[in-house]
Amino acid sequence: MKLGMIIDYTGSFDESVELIQAYEQVGLEMVAIPEAYSFDAVSQLGYVAAKTDKVELMSAILQVYSRTPALTAMTAAGLDFVSGGRFTLGLGASGPQVVEGFHGIKYDAPLGRTREAVEICRQVWRREPLDHDGKYYRMPLTKEHGGSGLGKPLKLINHPLRADIPVSIAALGLKNVELVAEISQGWQPLFFHPLKAQQAWGESLAAGFARRDPALGELDIQLQVSFHVGEPPPEVVATVRNQLALYIGGMGARDKNFYNQLACRYGYEDEAKDIQDLYLSGDKAGAAAAVPQDLVEAVTLMGDEDSLRRQLAEFHDAGVRTLLVNPMAATPADRVEHVSRLAGLLAEQRMSASVE
Repeated sequence: MKLGMIIDYTGSFDESVELIQAYEQVGLEMVAIPEAYSFDAVSQLGYVAAKTDKVELMSAILQVYSRTPALTAMTAAGLDFVSGGRFTLGLGASGPQVVEGFHGIKYDAPLGRTREAVEICRQVWRREPLDHDGKYYRMPLTKEHGGSGLGKPLKLINHPLRADIPVSIAALGLKNVELVAEISQGWQPLFFHPLKAQQAWGESLAAGFARRDPALGELDIQLQVSFHVGEPPPEVVATVRNQLALYIGGMGARDKNFYNQLACRYGYEDEAKDIQDLYLSGDKAGAAAAVPQDLVEAVTLMGDEDSLRRQLAEFHDAGVRTLLVNPMAATPADRVEHVSRLAGLLAEQRMSASVE
């Protein structure tokens, strides 16, 4: 597995970036930056590109709705250029709370828009004249569809470093995951339970893989995961519980919460209902306390080295090929030391696999 890190947009970004060189020295291979409704990820990715030489970069994720597909393609090509070919385009549909609440754009057809956006990006990167007549996007925009009739099929002026910039898509819903398995090089699931992934997504993955172009290679599951070496202190466990309660209980409307639906597919129907009822009633502490302990343990990477070895094997067997860890240690020095120990365990795992 590749060792990556997710840099939280609400945390100490400057401090994390200053530590990247130290992380690189102990084995860090990728840095991913999210974008919700805080600072944009693109400027921060450009800053990291300028501060590093080898570490790979990924957006985690850019929203499909907040940029036109052509701008997304231009942005990805630009980040790939300034990083010397180290960028992976992470895309996602987000949800109506953000898309309609913050951007004022109708949240419609996330599957169709994602598929067309990826098609358009790849066409732009190949420097083909952009001529796309889709259901959701049309370039050039003709008079028939409200344009002036003056638009022309243009191709990207610059020559991208790569015509096949990797695409990774964040998805949880069944149809969304099926689309990922069909068209994307990478998949960014959240709260991934390695022992119940097949239960939650097996049929969707199989259906998507049946239509997958072999040239895309193996699907790289790129997993964001809270990480701590040794018994996590109570405040770390509380942070994980609070996050799970927020997402399962309060993310989206009661009947439109992708994370609550995922918890149900994992088999936590009763618990998911309790968490949501408590959270929406204002009892956030009660919602956090209602999160099952086995779910907390399954979707994190925490414990002594023997526990970490077991968890890494479970993640690998479930298809995870890139870890995007969120180190939870208290001090910068401890976080670097923990990442170093994890790099050692991953090297041990690779050595064992090569012997087998």
